[in-house]
Amino acid sequence: MAKARELRRRIRSVEKTRQITRTMEMVSTSKLKRAQDRVVRSRPYAKALADVIAELFDAERAGEIPLLRVADAPARGAVVLITSNRGLCGGFNANLIRLARERLRALGADGVAVELHAIGRKGIGYFRYAGQALASQRLDIGDRPTPQHAVEVIGPLMERFEHGALDLVEVVYGKFNSPVHTPPAVMRILPVSTPASPGSSGSGGGRGSGAEAAPPGGRHADYLLRPSPEEVVGAILPLYARNQMYRALVETAAAEHGARRTAMKNATDSAGEMIDWLRRTYNRARQAQITQEIAEIVGGAEALQG
Repeated sequence: MAKARELRRRIRSVEKTRQITRTMEMVSTSKLKRAQDRVVRSRPYAKALADVIAELFDAERAGEIPLLRVADAPARGAVVLITSNRGLCGGFNANLIRLARERLRALGADGVAVELHAIGRKGIGYFRYAGQALASQRLDIGDRPTPQHAVEVIGPLMERFEHGALDLVEVVYGKFNSPVHTPPAVMRILPVSTPASPGSSGSGGGRGSGAEAAPPGGRHADYLLRPSPEEVVGAILPLYARNQMYRALVETAAAEHGARRTAMKNATDSAGEMIDWLRRTYNRARQAQITQEIAEIVGGAEALQG
């Protein structure tokens, strides 16, 4: 009887756990939709900026723009790690931390003095425990980042990069490919990489004050630039870098909810399977107990008749 009581206790305990995991799955599903919308809204602006940069970029004069400066032998760099403030999302944070450690090790092997900037309680807690010095830390961004948060994170690093105090800035974040595919990724924000202009045989900046835009239809339009293309690109690059950081923040937030929803769904399914197994075990134990009691009654009755 003690075994049957213990099984009933375990069944009730697992049922309560399943209720919690199912509720967390539903909450993450609701939050995931809003986070996914923020990711989708951030992409057109980044594409438009990239198209303008690709159209006007002049490789011969790139050295005149600080944010495009590429060091021959980088000596100082910064890695920004974005993790979540909460757990219960499977290996999401562990994978991000592992990738950040790999980048720190790889850059250090190349002779780069790297400083680490951590966003999120999980990353901060791990590197504090590991004894890794943190150049800065943020706990207030959470899973609803704003463009202002991105400015606050990348702004000081951008200023130091322009003055030569940093040679590169990378961010380790959760890339949101789909709700079930959120791998860790590395994105180099500074120096800004300049995408090639599609359908263009030359660089836009070399055309002086006139440039040609290539609309999706393939027809070219002439337009004048005031001031020069280099000045326009120099004004757009900070916007592009801030948008890249904002995209990393919103994609990590969406990836966190996707990973938590998947983890909670797996936990709910596992709890259901465990409950089924415990109930079968309980029924077998109860049946064996009833059979034993009947055998004892029959045996007692036969003893009285004998």
